[in-house]
This record gives sequence, C-alpha cells and structure tokens, in this order.
Amino acid sequence: MSLGDHLRELRRRFLISAITLLAGAVLGWIFYERVYDQLAAPFNEYKDQNPTSVISLNFGNATAAFSQQVSLSIFVGVLLSSPVWLYQLWAFIVPGLTKKERRVSLAFIAATVPLFLAGCALAYYVLPKVLEVLYGFTPAGASNIQQVSDYFSFVTRFILAFGCAFLMPVFLVALNAIGILPASAMIKAWRPAIFGIFVISAIATPTPDAFTMFLLAVPLCILYVAAILVSKLIERGRRKNRPAWVEVPDDEASSL
Repeated sequence: MSLGDHLRELRRRFLISAITLLAGAVLGWIFYERVYDQLAAPFNEYKDQNPTSVISLNFGNATAAFSQQVSLSIFVGVLLSSPVWLYQLWAFIVPGLTKKERRVSLAFIAATVPLFLAGCALAYYVLPKVLEVLYGFTPAGASNIQQVSDYFSFVTRFILAFGCAFLMPVFLVALNAIGILPASAMIKAWRPAIFGIFVISAIATPTPDAFTMFLLAVPLCILYVAAILVSKLIERGRRKNRPAWVEVPDDEASSL
C-alpha cells in the first residue's frame, strides 16, 4: 500500500469515527441534565459530607453554561462512540495480519471496549476519594467556589486518562502483531515496564496519596502480563504457519 493509500485510509477511518462521535454528542446534548447530575454527584457527595465547608460550583459568565453543555456532550460522544473509533484505530494499525492471526488478535481486540469502559468506571469510582484528598488541602476558613468548567474539565480528563491507560495492552499486542515488539522483549523489559506503569499512574492520578496510584497501576500490571500471553499465542500461531525451509540455515539444503 502506497503512502497516498495509507493517507486515504486514515481519512476514511477518521471520518467514520468523527460521524459516530457527533451522533453520540447529539445524544449527550439531549440527556445533558442526567450527565451533568451524574458527574457532579461526587462533588455534591463531598459537599453533603462536609456541611461546614463553603464549596459550590459556579458559572462564571453568560456563555459558561452553553459552553459546558457543548463540552460534556462531546465527552459523552467520545464514550458512546468508543466501540467505533477503537475498532477504526485498530484496523488502521494492523491491516496486514493473516487470517489465523486475526482470529487470535480479534479475540483480544474484542476486549478493548470493555477495557476502556472499565478504566472510565474505575476513575468514576475513585473520584470521590480523589476530591476528598484534594479539597482536604483547603485551609480552615477558606472556601472552594469552583468554576464549573474547571471542575468538569478535571473530571472528564481524569476519566479519559484511566480509560486510555487501560488500552495499553491492546497497543502492545498490535506492535507484536506487526512484528515490532516480540513477547520476549516484553518479558525481558518487565522491570522498567512496571516502573513506567507506576510513574504514568502517579502522573495520571493528580492526588498525592499512594492509594489512588495503586488503583490504576495494579490493573495495568495485570494487563501487561495479559498482553505478553496473547503475544506469545500470536507468535506460536505464526511459527506453525511458517514453511519448514525458513528455519534452515542459509548454507544448508532444506528437505524440500
């Protein structure tokens, strides 16, 4: 496939993803109030548990409410269209797999959407704890009159960061499937990989406590091991389909 064909393929897949994202954003616009209440629930929970704290969400100007509805609608569109854009991304990265390799890899790619949504769900689950830690730094007598745009920007980025982090094994398997990253290299590099996972987890979780970091890092370590196992299955199938003469040294005659 030429460079022009690759670019046209990328454009086609990008348009498909954009259209489905737009359709999801329309649904997000329709159900905006439900989405707003759901994402504001951790904030309101902290407010109810700390009645003496002066804390509230504030729309700073006349256009803030409209801008917030647009941004949350796009966020919902990203979540709802995730099956489509995740598949389009995968299909663009690994177009040259054999039929047998596709069966093994597609069994794993089928887990991408649950993985992404599981990461988002985990982020939402730990969000009350995150807010409790962050707002706990507020000095006595001070107040948290927070801009709605700042709060929801933090929440949506936090959720998407967890969701995208859970896609790590998919990209590792993709690199293995196209022959760039063998399973042996992943096994050999497990120590720096685990260290990198914890560093990324510490960056992705904006709280100073180790508990939240471990909530992200431990599942990622498990997924890293799962990516190695799937990669070894792909490599085993590739060796079975390889002609016998490929394994013969160049200075020897094969049985053929």
